[in-house]
Amino acid sequence: MKIANEYSEKFDFKRQTEYVVKGITKICNKIGPRKPGSPEELRAQQWFEKDMKNYCEETKIEEFTLHRQGFMGFIPFTVLCGVSSVFVNWFVSPLWAAVLCILAFIPLVFEFLMYKQFDDFLFPKQTSHNMIAVRKPKGEVKKRIVMIGHSDSQFEWTLNYLIGGLQAKLFVEIPAVVGLVVQTAIAVAGIIIGAMNGGIAAAKDIPQFKTMFIVFFVVSCVFIPFEISFLFFQSWTKSVPGASDNLSGCYVGMAAVKALDEADVRFENTEVVMICSGSEEAGLRGSKAYAKAHEQELKDIPTAVIALDTFRDLETMAVYDRDLSGTVKHHKGVKELVHDACANCGYDVKYESIYIGGCDAAAFTQRGIPATGFAAMDPAPPRYYHTRLDTPENLRPDCIAAGVEIMVEALCMFDKNGAEGVTD
Repeated sequence: MKIANEYSEKFDFKRQTEYVVKGITKICNKIGPRKPGSPEELRAQQWFEKDMKNYCEETKIEEFTLHRQGFMGFIPFTVLCGVSSVFVNWFVSPLWAAVLCILAFIPLVFEFLMYKQFDDFLFPKQTSHNMIAVRKPKGEVKKRIVMIGHSDSQFEWTLNYLIGGLQAKLFVEIPAVVGLVVQTAIAVAGIIIGAMNGGIAAAKDIPQFKTMFIVFFVVSCVFIPFEISFLFFQSWTKSVPGASDNLSGCYVGMAAVKALDEADVRFENTEVVMICSGSEEAGLRGSKAYAKAHEQELKDIPTAVIALDTFRDLETMAVYDRDLSGTVKHHKGVKELVHDACANCGYDVKYESIYIGGCDAAAFTQRGIPATGFAAMDPAPPRYYHTRLDTPENLRPDCIAAGVEIMVEALCMFDKNGAEGVTD
């Protein structure tokens, strides 16, 4: 049974879906792509704030600094180290080849997989923003639920557009990473064999193992084209429309707030916060900045955070269990809140994990603030993902309607019963 029905019979989800589609179309047509830390990202947030002023008592836009190219800017360095290691191993020393491989992995792991601000200082600085809207309860604030979606759009992933997301993963990205692992293993093998034969030397200088190392050299060379192709992984200048990823997430949360207002629902003691973050595509920079700046207030009152990220592929709608390349585990009570809200609305969704990448929820979970992610996107990923095909024409209104209905249900459930481990 839907808890939302106990609050009002006037929820009009068709009307809210039309609001979402119209809003996304307007921003894509009038503002266009919104790369992290850009004037276009800020303009979109100003439009969001103008909308939310109609339904919320407090709205504001907070700024923070970032280095947007730090997140992916390591790619040329990593490719150079990986390719060079093959020839250094053969002509110079396996020890130096191993060093190059390790250097190649360090920014890949810390920046791309773990979203650390590892090499950001090497790149130009920009100013980005978070839009925050707060709908106050009737009485004292005793608990809080936060929805967050990101307002920026990614630089185009060229390979996804040219050959498709799944194909890019299978035939370029995975082979390139496997190649770097193989090259590292071969370098380590060279170190061990060299040490066992009187010292560390280039592969060609160990006669009895020369044939084996010729084979190793050839195998290593096979992966070089895949590694070089990584240089074309994304555009460094052109960002995408980002209709589904992630204007849909922003507008699903905003529509849920709007639905409460239009149904004359104001919670007694539950504060509802909607955040449209900036620079998520640059490594969760907006959510990290917000969670850091507001950590104490988020912990002073029982708070649950739900990150909303892409509502397009209804068939693969899921609640996120693990995040940030599988390195963080989200809060059990908040996950169950969203999962049960889906069930109450008639959707049987699974718990999934993000094993490569992350969503805004990770920034809160890392700081001990109960959070989870909620999205409806094919994890393959689909060809529209981070490409020019992510347009208003590609939206799925049925998926958007489901997202709004579920979020209204989750808000009402949290107000009535809280969430295990958050309000207990």
